[in-house]
Amino acid sequence: MSTEAPDDTVKQPRLWQDQGWTARVVKNNDDEGWAVEMIKAGQTEPALVGPWTMGRDKKNPKPLDGAAFNTLVKTASEVIRRHEQQLHAQLHKSEWIETPSGRVQVTLDVVPDEDDPHALLRALDTDGGVMASHRVSAGFKLNARSAAAFVEGGMRKP
Repeated sequence: MSTEAPDDTVKQPRLWQDQGWTARVVKNNDDEGWAVEMIKAGQTEPALVGPWTMGRDKKNPKPLDGAAFNTLVKTASEVIRRHEQQLHAQLHKSEWIETPSGRVQVTLDVVPDEDDPHALLRALDTDGGVMASHRVSAGFKLNARSAAAFVEGGMRKP
């Protein structure tokens, strides 16, 4: 069930609003053609901007329609999903270290706070229990070598 009221839906040749998205056909500043931008509700920047097809008169854009809008929503949603996955991968790192007493997972979770950026470096046992946890610089680089040094150094703050 949609959270938007039915009167929030707009279906015009160059502007569609539905499903929490706005598709707007705009003049392409880079060339003579047209572009379409997809903006998710509540956002100020487009999630997707791409070329748009010219109409039959070769001057004006082809009007938006339901099939095109649905495809644009799907594509823009996928772009956002991939961006979120990439950001997650940048902020959350993990390495496994083999020790004589078993495997240890070393994790680094960056907290990109504007005023106080930092990261949490943790050592976890195979059941996920926290063996050590330290606040470190947001610039700390976790890799196989730094994780091994952390574990071999008694899991003290680096």
